[in-house]
Amino acid sequence: MTAPAIAQTATTPPAPPAGAVEQANAPVPVGQTTSSSNDTGVPESVEGDDIIVTGFRASLASALNQKRLETAAIDSIVAEDIGKFPDSNLAESMQRIPGVALARGDGGEGRNISVRGLGAGFTRVRINGMEGTAQTGSSDIYGAGNNGRSFDFNVFPTEIFSSLSVRKTPSADVEEGSLGATVDLTAPKPMDNREDFVLSATGRGIYNELSKKVDPRASLLVSKKFGDSGFGILGSVAYQKRNIREVGYSAVDILSANTNGGFCSPVGYTPVNPAIGAKGSTAALCSTGNPRTSTTAAYNTIQNLRRADLPNTAGSGAFLPRLPRYLNSEQDQERIGGTVTLQFRPDADTDISLDLLYSRFDVTRRDNYIAGVSFARSIANNGQPMTSVRDIAFDDKGSLVNGTFDGVDVRSEGLVDHFVSSFKQANLNWKHRFTDALEISGLVGLNQSVWDGRKRLQTFMDVIDSDNFTIDNRNGSTPAIGFGFDVSDPNAFSYAPSLSDGTVLGGFSFQGKPSRNDTKNMTGEVNVGWKVGEDLTIKAGGQYRESDFLSTFLRPYSADTVVRALPAGTTLASITRQITGVGDLWGSGAPNSWAAIDPDKWADTFGFNSVRYCGIECGGGRSRVKEEIKSAYVMGTFDLGDRFGVGIRGDVGVRYIKTDMRASGIIAVAPPAGVTSPTNLVGQYAVANNAYDDWLPSTNFVIEPMQNLIVRLSAAKVLARPELGLLTPTSGVNPVTRVGNVNNPFLDPIRADTFDAAIEWYFRPGSLLSAAYFRKNIKSFIQSVNSQIPFNQLGLPDALLENSNTLPTELFTVSQPFNTPGGPLEGVEINAQVPFTFLPGFLKNFGMLANYTRVTSQIRYILASVGGVPTVTTTADLVGLSKNTASGTIYYEDDRFSIRSTANYRDRFIRGIPASPGSDLQGNAPTLYVDASASYNITDQIKLIVEAQNLTDEQNRLYIDSVRQDTLFETRIGRTVTVGVNFRL
Repeated sequence: MTAPAIAQTATTPPAPPAGAVEQANAPVPVGQTTSSSNDTGVPESVEGDDIIVTGFRASLASALNQKRLETAAIDSIVAEDIGKFPDSNLAESMQRIPGVALARGDGGEGRNISVRGLGAGFTRVRINGMEGTAQTGSSDIYGAGNNGRSFDFNVFPTEIFSSLSVRKTPSADVEEGSLGATVDLTAPKPMDNREDFVLSATGRGIYNELSKKVDPRASLLVSKKFGDSGFGILGSVAYQKRNIREVGYSAVDILSANTNGGFCSPVGYTPVNPAIGAKGSTAALCSTGNPRTSTTAAYNTIQNLRRADLPNTAGSGAFLPRLPRYLNSEQDQERIGGTVTLQFRPDADTDISLDLLYSRFDVTRRDNYIAGVSFARSIANNGQPMTSVRDIAFDDKGSLVNGTFDGVDVRSEGLVDHFVSSFKQANLNWKHRFTDALEISGLVGLNQSVWDGRKRLQTFMDVIDSDNFTIDNRNGSTPAIGFGFDVSDPNAFSYAPSLSDGTVLGGFSFQGKPSRNDTKNMTGEVNVGWKVGEDLTIKAGGQYRESDFLSTFLRPYSADTVVRALPAGTTLASITRQITGVGDLWGSGAPNSWAAIDPDKWADTFGFNSVRYCGIECGGGRSRVKEEIKSAYVMGTFDLGDRFGVGIRGDVGVRYIKTDMRASGIIAVAPPAGVTSPTNLVGQYAVANNAYDDWLPSTNFVIEPMQNLIVRLSAAKVLARPELGLLTPTSGVNPVTRVGNVNNPFLDPIRADTFDAAIEWYFRPGSLLSAAYFRKNIKSFIQSVNSQIPFNQLGLPDALLENSNTLPTELFTVSQPFNTPGGPLEGVEINAQVPFTFLPGFLKNFGMLANYTRVTSQIRYILASVGGVPTVTTTADLVGLSKNTASGTIYYEDDRFSIRSTANYRDRFIRGIPASPGSDLQGNAPTLYVDASASYNITDQIKLIVEAQNLTDEQNRLYIDSVRQDTLFETRIGRTVTVGVNFRL
């Protein structure tokens, strides 16, 4: 996508700081047009006191005016025209701001952001001045749903907002909760428009080269001011429907060859694996009817690879994909949002507005995989020990280069995930200046964010003991997989209840759905400003916030979880469909067609159209976190002008906060110390209370040593609270993947001391060169620490392992979040904004934006523990931190035609630490996305729009281990082209 134009409305421009060029940086009335601009790129004046500004270049100049007037470090983006935000979602817009990096989710769509290396959990978002949360679902590789406090921007259509600001340094009058940034999203207001009546409508068609469909996107905004009454009303609505397709490869995890008991040994090899008699094993058979075909050379290649820290463990240095598979993901999205604002501004001293906002994001995702599953299974599941190795090779780091295997179970799996994310908010803002010295403002608001997971159905059919299964990594970052049979033939697969020896012949899972996360926020605040003199204003205020997070999930009744045989006369062919086109779209040896269970036909066949669910009485869950936050602040803002030979202004203040938290939930394992529970039995209700208070001083100084040169200095104490989901006193296990978790309601917030310094040179009208340095001493961090614990030592009943073929003696990886020491983070930002108005002729219509950020950190992590006591530690970058990020835009604009292109680069970053045993982390490879857009004004009322995303067909790759960098996940999303028209009255 392209860099957005930046504009705002004001009829009385604020006084510029010392040395500023007032006309060059005048605020921009949104959506106003003029027929020309002068040679300097400065907005031309019209009759009266107002200045009307048009176009992308003038809008950028207006943004610089906002930036220089602020005492804190703030960057803003405003809609290019009323009702017209230029990107498909807000997160994609913000990646053009220096220090902001975009995190993409399913389908390549921007989901959330990191600011100066600090991820979504460290960023607070306010909507119309009130803090909010927003959650969407996602595939498991992208972390599924967030835990209640992070903000997923793809919930909202962009058209319902008029501006956004990213605040990188705090002030005492801004509520706490952010280490990275506070992002303000603002809906349009009727009194911001110059005209009494405004109507703007936009319609678009969106085409993606993978889905090969044209999808609609439309928006409408109507605003009306009622004469001189000071009253106005504005309404907006936006609708978008998308069909997204994503194809690629997934390994799920990379495991050492001995994790699941090693491979089947060759005939005559000592010791024999699996042992004679186990699952039908004989001297010649790996299992019943499955001959030993491993070669001694291939088997010894694996056995001889050993990790240095485990010298006596054969195969511990050989790493293979857990579930090597091709994937096809299709999403049906429907996004709708709207705002209504009633505003009363009878004079310059009073402003009262009631803002109502609603958004709904409805997604059905259908994932299909064709995979080898034996590498993920132990002997209990007739897995890896029943697989023979005929040929295999590894590189010098232990990564698999290529291999040929016999006795591999192959699965065609389908997953249907339907969720609805909704957000609604109502807030009343008021401000009144009683005298020239006294002003009072306030806010009261309620919002609710709901993630409603309505369905998550997994169906699968299997082929048992396929021979000549191949994995070949020699021709790219992802392997070519051969399955040893025709995967498009449904008759090759089976679907039936498991055999008595544990052999799985197909099945289904409801995976603990439906589920729901419901977050309600209430905010009330009052602020008083008292102008003591010409140079000093004292501000003070108080705020009360309440956050109520409720998470629930249901489980199907046990009778609904039994795998049934196909009814008489029913064949697999009659309840399957073909997944087509992946080979052409992805390549890498992917089949052009494979058979998969059709979930609708499957449900009709087995009568599963109405599944019965139950709650905690049969293993469902319910947990709740309620936070009450009381805060007060006092601060002084000062502007000393240039009385000391330089311009000096800024703010100094302190904020006090008191946090009380109460968490409750159903606990499945022994609770952490201090948690009150009637007993330590499974299914009991547990309650935990926690409280803490903080004093958070902050200061921002702006020094102007010479005309158009600004030096900024800022220092503060800040904190970010733990994700709400981590605070529930609950726990659970997944018997199939053998993982578990125990939450921790006694987590402390992440606290840090911060320092920022910047220099900004406004060397020409609408131009900026700047550099900034920032440092954050993170005093504590929150990390999930993994421990390997046998299931029968968790205090859980063996009944939880039913239908999983997992033995009570098998190891589970159990994680629990703890506060860990943290570490320092520092970086630099460089930013340039240059309109080429100094060039002759048509060249003066060109311009460019560019920024670069480099961040480094030293965070101490725990890689392994025993009972929560660290045994292995390391130092690495902060999770979500890219050392290098950069964005560049070049544009051309004249009276009617505008075109621009933007490239956004994000360096590799850590997604999770620690990873599975033998791997230190999960990471994301570097990405470079290139987008473009163009528009042409046919008349003053009609504009044609063309946009293109991902012009270079960039693919996102996730990997595991910082040394091996084995591919976990890589997909192609393709290019997207949008054509539209905007009409405005």
